[in-house]
Amino acid sequence: MQRGNDAKVAIGYIRVSTDEQRLGPKAQAAALERWAAREGVQLVACFVDHGVSGAMPISERKGLLEALAALQPLNAGILLAAKRDRLARDVGIARGIEAAALKEGAIVRTADGTSDATGSAAVISKGLHDLLGEWEREVIRERTTAALALKKAKGERTGGVTYGYHLAADGKTLELDPAEQAVIARIQALSGQGGSIRKIVALLNAEHVPARGACWHVTSVARLIKSQQRAA
Repeated sequence: MQRGNDAKVAIGYIRVSTDEQRLGPKAQAAALERWAAREGVQLVACFVDHGVSGAMPISERKGLLEALAALQPLNAGILLAAKRDRLARDVGIARGIEAAALKEGAIVRTADGTSDATGSAAVISKGLHDLLGEWEREVIRERTTAALALKKAKGERTGGVTYGYHLAADGKTLELDPAEQAVIARIQALSGQGGSIRKIVALLNAEHVPARGACWHVTSVARLIKSQQRAA
């Protein structure tokens, strides 16, 4: 271990992609906490990337960059993820993350044990898991492309449904969604009162206001405010 980081101190990393939500932020956080308790490791911080593809470069992942930057200051010898595919669904990027962690004095471990192999066995074990993750990403992409092509052939709408609307029964027309329109009105009011986007996000999540996804994020609220300003 470089720089003397403590092997009993870990920083968690959570990634939730845009194409599948089977293992959401809460489930991943719970997996990290269970692993830490079982292994007698102190989980001192956790960083999250929302809506980030497994093929996204390290340089474009805010949560991951913050996790890596915190390793040395927090004396953490472990960068912990729930599964290998939460690190990346790309062999090269997964290796890059491990190299970046090692540079900061930490090793990558995963709560499911797929990163525990050492020595020559690690080359095969980690490589196979990373390759499988990359293959699964391509399968998801191909299925999505095929589904969109089928909908287009049927004359159905293929683009995303803007927040504040829902798809009508004909599968083509957008209709106003009263509940979501009320949320938009509230966000506008809070913004007009000088509330920062981060404060608005914190309030919406604290009150469990329904969101398109696991929870509200700075990007989603900022996008709504900007779209309403353009429409005004």
